Order: sequence, then C-alpha cells, then structure tokens
Amino acid sequence: MSSKKAKTKDEASSSRGGFGGESIVADCGLNRSTCGYCKSSTRSSISHGLWTESLTVNDYQALLDRGWRRSGCFLYKPEMEKTCCPSYTIRLKASGFVPSKEQQRVRRRLERFLDGELDAKPSEQTEEQDVSFSREVSVSVRKSLGSAKREQNNEVEPIMKDLSEQIDIAVQKCIQSGEFPCNIQIPKASVKKVISAKRKKLAEGSEELLYTSNIAFPIVAAIKHTHTSEKGKKNVEESVLSAEVVSEKLLSAMDKVGKFMGFSVKVCKGHINFLSATRVVTSSERNDEESFSTTTRKSSSNNLHARKRKLEMHLKRSSFDPEEYELYKRYQLKVHNDKPESISETSYKRFLVDTPLIEVPPSRNDDQEKVPPCGFGSYHQQYRVDDRLIAVGVIDILPKCLSSKYLFWDPDFASLSIGNYSALQEIDWVKQNQAHCSTLEYYYLGYYIHSCNKMKYKAAYRPSELLCPLRYQWVPFEVAKPLLDKKPYSVLSNYTKVSPSSSSPQASETLGESTSEHEDMEQGVTNDDDDDDDVMYNSDEDSDSSRNRSDITNILISFDGPRLRYKDIPRIKNRMVLKELESRLVNYQKVVGAELSERMVYELR
Repeated sequence: MSSKKAKTKDEASSSRGGFGGESIVADCGLNRSTCGYCKSSTRSSISHGLWTESLTVNDYQALLDRGWRRSGCFLYKPEMEKTCCPSYTIRLKASGFVPSKEQQRVRRRLERFLDGELDAKPSEQTEEQDVSFSREVSVSVRKSLGSAKREQNNEVEPIMKDLSEQIDIAVQKCIQSGEFPCNIQIPKASVKKVISAKRKKLAEGSEELLYTSNIAFPIVAAIKHTHTSEKGKKNVEESVLSAEVVSEKLLSAMDKVGKFMGFSVKVCKGHINFLSATRVVTSSERNDEESFSTTTRKSSSNNLHARKRKLEMHLKRSSFDPEEYELYKRYQLKVHNDKPESISETSYKRFLVDTPLIEVPPSRNDDQEKVPPCGFGSYHQQYRVDDRLIAVGVIDILPKCLSSKYLFWDPDFASLSIGNYSALQEIDWVKQNQAHCSTLEYYYLGYYIHSCNKMKYKAAYRPSELLCPLRYQWVPFEVAKPLLDKKPYSVLSNYTKVSPSSSSPQASETLGESTSEHEDMEQGVTNDDDDDDDVMYNSDEDSDSSRNRSDITNILISFDGPRLRYKDIPRIKNRMVLKELESRLVNYQKVVGAELSERMVYELR
C-alpha cells in the first residue's frame, strides 16, 4: 500500500456490492489509548483497529453498521464491554426527522444574520465545541439563543428610534386636537422588533410584520388614572377610550404627519404595526434537487439599510486545501485549546484529508446503480459567507447514508451555532437526494456516549436509533435511554420487543434483513503504530485450533499479491505460528462479521 489518495475504479464488481474496486485491510488488533472524554489518566479506551488504503463504499457502509468508524485511513471499533466509555453508533432516518424548537431557532438565527439583522460574535465557550460531527463540533445552545434574543431587541436602533419619534409626534397631535386629555402624563413611545416566529402569524398577505408598538395601552391607563382622580370610580370605564380606539386615532394622526418610507402602518388589537411589503425569502424555501452545492440569498425590506450577506455551500472531493487548513488551525487553537506545536499539516492530512474510500462517480445511464449527482466517497463541505470560509464539514456519502465525520469552524462565528445548522443542512440534503438514490435514507451522527454531556445534542435529532453492540440491531433511542441510565454498557436489543416505548411493529432491524457529525471519537482514539505494547491479539489457550479453522476457512487472504481463501493456503507446519494466525483470524472475523471477512482482503504483512 502506498498512496493515501482516494482511488477511482470503474470496472463492475458484483461480488463486492455492485461498485468497482476491492477492500484491503491490515489487522492492527486491540489498541489502548487515553480517553478524550472521561480524561482517564490510564489507557482505558480500548478499540480494535484496521488499517486500509482501499475500501469500497459498500464495505464501509457495512462496517458502520457493525459499529466501526474511520479516522483518515485508520478504522476503529470500540471494545464495548471493556472500554471506559462505550460508544454507540447513532443515526436517524432523514424522512422522519422533525426539528425541535431549539433547532428551528438555530436556523432562524442564521437567517437573521444573513439578513443583516444580527452580527456574529466569537464565544469562549459554545455548544459547538461539543460537536466534533465534532459534527463534530462544539457550545451552549441556550446561551446562543439567549444572546440572540437580547441582540434581536437591540438591533437596528436608529430605525426603531425614528419610528418611536413618529408615534410621539402623533400623540402630541391628538392632544392638541383635543382627542386626548391635555393633563395626562404619557410615557415616550417604544417600538420593538418582532421575532421571526411571530411574523407570519401577525402579518397579512405578502406583507411582513417587522416592528410593533403597544403605546396605546399606557395611554389608556394614563387617561383612566386621570379620570379616576377627577371623577371618582363611577362611570370611569364608560368615559375612557379603548386601546383599539386610541391606536386608530394615532394611525390617523400619523397619516397626517406623512407616510413612512418603505413601511405599511396598520393597527391590530391596540397595537401599531409596521410592515414591509417585501417578504423575506429564507433558505428553507429553496430546494436544490441537483447538488449539495447550494447558494442561499437573503432579501428583506430596503428601509433597514442593513448589509445583506450571502451564504454559499460548496461540496468538493476530499483533498488538501491551504485555506481549510488555516481555518482548522484556528479552530483547534481557539476552541479545543490545542498547543500550536501539536498541529501540523501532516497530522491534519492524516486525520481529515486522507481517505481509503474508492470514489464512485455519478450514474452515467439508467442501467447503472443509482447514485446521487455528486457520487459516493469522501467530501469536504465548505460554508462561505460573502466568500469568506467560515466552516468545513468532513463527510462520507455512502449508499445508505451521509456519515458526518468532523466539522471545524471560524471561532469568530461561534454565536451562530454553525455545527447545529450544518447538521440540519445535511439532513435536508439526504431528503433531497433520495430522489436520485432510493437507498440513501439515513444520517449518521457518529458515536453517542451516554455518560458524556458533550454528546447530549446528538439525541436531540429525532427520531434517532442506537446500534446494539451485540446483535447489531437498531434500537430507538427512547428504548435505549432507560437502559443506559442504569449502566454504560447494555445489550440494547434484549429489550426492544418488550419495551412499551417501541411504537413500530419491528423496532429493530438486523443487518441481514435490512437493505438500508464537529468524528468525536477521533479526539479520543490514537493509533500508536510504533508502540508494540498497545497492540494485542486475544488468544484462548483452551480453544481447539481445528474448530477455529473450520469457522475461518473462507476468509480472503492476501500474501503480497495473490488472494486465497484460508482453506486454500498451504498448511503451516509450525504449530505456534499456526495457532497465532488462526487466533488473529478468529478475532478479525468476530469484529467484522463473516460476510465481510469473506469479501474484504485480509492482508498479511
């Protein structure tokens, strides 16, 4: 093996799932490392490792469905019963995804930023530091949402001040005309911005509600207080104007003052509303069926005088890009507090650029298997605002899923919750591309560790499923959660049929029956290739070698070139060598499964 670049092979290979090429793996055995989650001082994180520089997308899909992940060309699978922090593969079916209120707010927040209504702000601690999907990213949503609301109420102050002054002029007009008493004390008018969630509910037709004032209510209260002092409580209610009448009088007075440039002024239930005849076009209304590379353009009312921003997303094959590397360095230094000397171009390439996945190009005719317009393989998804690179998502697009591996972003834009926004975009992409590839149904978020607070955001993407570590069946998160509340490791599929939480007739599906993000784990898994003490092979001294041999006879093995089934290789006379080899093959078959062990090439070095 030499090249770490993605490979392309067009020749058909039905024995390997319908796409060209072959998977070649070298067994690294068990690997012990320090844990990036529980911060154990010992090498308590235990995983099985494989090294590969050639892997078909079908084989990697099958490995994902057995609990594997990749870091560059290194594949790893946690030893669930032994490792300190059991890591469960988590996924969701894109067509059934229903965004939560917080996820909807994340999308609206970025839309307001693109409208020019908000400015991005750096943050020392954000919830996106926890998404390595790091999604794979990392930030507290609640902090972001709270600051968003505060900013929202304070943005575009000159406009709100001008509108307030116009209302004050109208109040004085009404006092001078005798419509309001001249001896009342009325507070200055206050105009507030209307949040996006309420705009469509309160606006009529194509107009959009932008600002509102409730000045009519304090005016009514002031008039009522004056009348009570002068006349007593008797008949006060009959003589006091209602808020609806007051707002109508103010509207009439404002019409006499002059029309508001770019605004339509209306009253509703005592409120004075300022509307724009230009409706905001949101990114969620765009549906680009042809490519993951989409352009989102925002427009809103011209009177705001705010600078609009353009968000562009570009999908490209995994390759080294100096601009992406510079962003990665900033992210690691500011968000993860890495030391400068620990970041190098070589380690970055090994982690996020190198890929063993064999590229599959888009379908050229109807006779070929359906693939999305971009093809299958490893990709970097760029997010640019006004051509400035603000985030990069590292993803794998496979026959059944989009698998989120890592996301790094510009710390200056921490307040925008880019990790959450990019996850929503990727889920939308899966939905859209099902039209091109019917098997493409799922969104894989990497690993979920129940005891790790940084992972909680993944369970918020619903309805999600966790992979049972024993039977490799998919179990609804609602079924798995009470089991994981009791202990970190659990055979989740033991409870799927009896759990009342399971709403579907077949809550879990086995791999044999099925046709169908800041990854976090890469932060905690290290492949110490030079440390022989970290690589171990289990051997059962009491096991019978001939019995093991009968289970592994069809494993496909490479001896520096020729591919042979284990049953066809020459008999090894040295019993110690034979026993060690067969022990390795037994463990290898156990972690990848019988089907993959007979399909992938096991390379003996």
